[in-house]
Amino acid sequence: MLESMPRSTHPTSSRRNQLLRRSQKNSDSNFGRLVLLIGPSCVGKTPLYKALAKFYPELRGRLQKLIMINSRAPRPGELDGVDYHFRARAQLEALRTDPRYAVLPVHHDLQALDVQELESLLARGDAFYEGNSSVGRTLLTHPRLGNIHKLSVFLSPLCKEEILYFKAPGRNVNLPDLLTDIQRRKLLRRTTRQKTNLSLKDLEDIEKRASDAYPELQDAWRFDHVIPNHDGEDSDNWEAFYYPIGDARKTLESFAALLKGSVPAIAEKWSPKLLP
Repeated sequence: MLESMPRSTHPTSSRRNQLLRRSQKNSDSNFGRLVLLIGPSCVGKTPLYKALAKFYPELRGRLQKLIMINSRAPRPGELDGVDYHFRARAQLEALRTDPRYAVLPVHHDLQALDVQELESLLARGDAFYEGNSSVGRTLLTHPRLGNIHKLSVFLSPLCKEEILYFKAPGRNVNLPDLLTDIQRRKLLRRTTRQKTNLSLKDLEDIEKRASDAYPELQDAWRFDHVIPNHDGEDSDNWEAFYYPIGDARKTLESFAALLKGSVPAIAEKWSPKLLP
């Protein structure tokens, strides 16, 4: 084990087997659910999570954040051990042969999931992950997590009706290009707020994240609910007026409703044929 990897207390083998048996039965109300908030970069996941803590502290308090291991450097304001466990890429490469971890590429970087740590969180209540669709897909399909109760929510920069509108014959809209442009604009505004001068590496990262938006939306049908949200992480609607307004408010209220067990009218269920 790499000494600089995050240290945590993990269940013993017998305890892990017990946890897995409990998840397979899926009948123990004390065994938590895995709550996934997934969507393209800059779609609004982070401000939604912050708004949940501000306006629904009782719901936020029930969510234990699942902290992934990440090979990239921290962004301004991010903290090691709070947002991610930031480690060198070589350390994450070394985890590929360790069955305790699931290692996967995310944009230009690598991320790793400590499966035993997730099981430990679920033994104490709900676990929460906010991030990329490739990580979300892994959490949905990992064989060791197959019988764990999950609530999976995908944030989309377009609603189903908009996608059908742009797909209509005669509109001549290239959806991958459109989504790339939508997310590129959001990412440029967000990054400009974080940094006065953008480097070539910043611009390359923005382009990579923007171009990943369409393939990420192609995974949205895998999730329980899709919430359309046009107010991305770059939008003032989250914090400028104390209370969220516009789609930021609708998204917050919808996510809170899902956590409480009801399905709001704004929530959509997508077909795999929507974005072939």
